[in-house]
Amino acid sequence: MDKVKLKKWAKIILVLVVVIIAIVTGYKYYAQKQEEAKKPVVNTAQVQYMSMKSIVSATGTIKPVESVEVSSKITARVKQVLVKENDTVTQGQTVALLDGKDYETQKEQAEFTLQNAKTIYDRTNYLYNIGAKSKEDLDNAQYNYDTAQSKLEEAESNLSETVIVSPMDGVVIGEPVTDGTMAVQGNSNPTVIMRIADLSRKQIFAKVDETDIGSVRVGQKATFTVDAYNGKTFTATVSKISQTDMDNSWNISNSSSSSSSSSAAVIYYSVTLDVDDPEGLLMPSMTARVEIETANKDSALAVPLSALKTDKNGTYVIVIKDDGTTENRYVETGIYGDEFVEIINGLSENEKVDVTMVKKATTTTSARPGPPIH
Repeated sequence: MDKVKLKKWAKIILVLVVVIIAIVTGYKYYAQKQEEAKKPVVNTAQVQYMSMKSIVSATGTIKPVESVEVSSKITARVKQVLVKENDTVTQGQTVALLDGKDYETQKEQAEFTLQNAKTIYDRTNYLYNIGAKSKEDLDNAQYNYDTAQSKLEEAESNLSETVIVSPMDGVVIGEPVTDGTMAVQGNSNPTVIMRIADLSRKQIFAKVDETDIGSVRVGQKATFTVDAYNGKTFTATVSKISQTDMDNSWNISNSSSSSSSSSAAVIYYSVTLDVDDPEGLLMPSMTARVEIETANKDSALAVPLSALKTDKNGTYVIVIKDDGTTENRYVETGIYGDEFVEIINGLSENEKVDVTMVKKATTTTSARPGPPIH
């Protein structure tokens, strides 16, 4: 019995030893995996030459280069509009007629007044020459005659304004006013009878963010799209860059009234682009989504944007050497693309750089949150 018990205990001890060894081995394996999991995964990219271009994106509105609002210099009712929307007109063509009855009457009265003033002047001049009238009488007659002459010229001018002509070659944009509309003259808010535009030449008036305006230059090429023609790309050229922002926020006279709103607003500058539209597809007021090509190189030494890192000394990349060691190397950058950046100085072709994205640590707090940001 003693031998049987001894064998039994030996088996138990052996099983315990095996279990302990398995536990220790498993723990070591788990600990090793945990340590490996804590190590950051290093992703690398090779420094290489590629074609690169830099783009500034903007949104703008298509407008004709030349357009006019046709209005009247006199106040009168529109008698007849002789053109309609989309009609082609030429400079000097009659496009509308105003009711001129009142002005015809004014002209007839002015002619009668002038004739009467001429008769009085001739008689006064005769009497003055024979000594029967004074120089003052002659001057008064002369004044009345000159005034009547001016009144007639004014009446004739007003009557001629009842014929509305096109000031330029172009196309009637939008519906003109209807017959019977009262056309009111004025410098601030006159009645617009019709609008005429030269649609052979168009421009885009785009707004560019202040962070991008420094790289935009006159003469740069651009492409753009409009919603009306899905998948079609048009071309344009930068022709003008405004020297003031679109809100004129720098103006001292405006700063006091708009300082609170402009301080938080994004500053935009107006950029004008000449449009190529040989097919005549584009229409005024279409929204254009513009990409201005600010730089272009067929062969630029480049790395992914994720390789760039910065500190107080500047911009650097982490170079992975052949032996696995690393080096923080400061670089000079050039063209920035959507995914890559040009390296002007600091790297050589085929070197490897670290492109691992480092996540910033986050902290939690039990403090009450602040008010929502509007």
